[in-house]
Amino acid sequence: MRSSTASRRYLYTGGILLSIVLAFFILGLFWTPYGINETDAASKFLAPCAEHIFGTDNLGRDVFSRCLVAARYTLLVSFTGVAYALVIGTLAGLIAGYNGGIIDKIIMIFSNGIMCFPGILLALVAVAVFGPSLFNVIWALGLVFAPTFARVYRTSTIELLGRDYILQAKLMGIHPLRIMFVHILPNLMSQVLPAVIIGLANMTLFESGMSYLGLGVQPPAASYGKMLSDAQSYMVSAPWLIIFPTLMRVCYILGLYFISEWVRTSVKGGSK
Repeated sequence: MRSSTASRRYLYTGGILLSIVLAFFILGLFWTPYGINETDAASKFLAPCAEHIFGTDNLGRDVFSRCLVAARYTLLVSFTGVAYALVIGTLAGLIAGYNGGIIDKIIMIFSNGIMCFPGILLALVAVAVFGPSLFNVIWALGLVFAPTFARVYRTSTIELLGRDYILQAKLMGIHPLRIMFVHILPNLMSQVLPAVIIGLANMTLFESGMSYLGLGVQPPAASYGKMLSDAQSYMVSAPWLIIFPTLMRVCYILGLYFISEWVRTSVKGGSK
């Protein structure tokens, strides 16, 4: 009973935090009170007020409008990057776990090779080599996160290979691809879902770090990492430039972690 109550708290807390970011994302798609790059020399460093509820920055740009649009890039990079990593990781993990032998060793060598390096460093090198752009950020982060999903799918696939229904499918001569994608893959979704949600949060952190260093989302687009980078010289004189972009990232990341914990406890409770 206590675990069920805790699980609902995770769900409600995570849902509220994510709803804030989703509201910003949806609103930013259709409306912003000011242009994100609309400058006004007479309105520089305005504190939060009725006209600019999040204040203005060193160029007189409206921080609220920029936060609305930045939510768009946060969700775009995190969801697209995780989807890309999930596709690669799923294919690699299923093939490695099902076939074993030399194929498994080759895939795991590549996977372990990527995981030997700090993820953010590898992504930064890739983007620095190929140039900073939204597309390069997404594929670089997807490549970094793919081995994590590959290892999860590989381990779970090996565990399922000994199940009776898999053995019967093999004896019936069913094609290996059908066994992998029809009989094995659907049974792994509950195990990989928490990893996907955590991956969304971690990818957001990576993207913000890269944007902070100038290798992520490029101007004139607005991103939370770049906003923090631009505001670091004004932390004392204009703290709202740091506070509001940080709060948006915190809401998104904590919301995902709470939802991940809810999924984990729900799966654990359902397996009892």
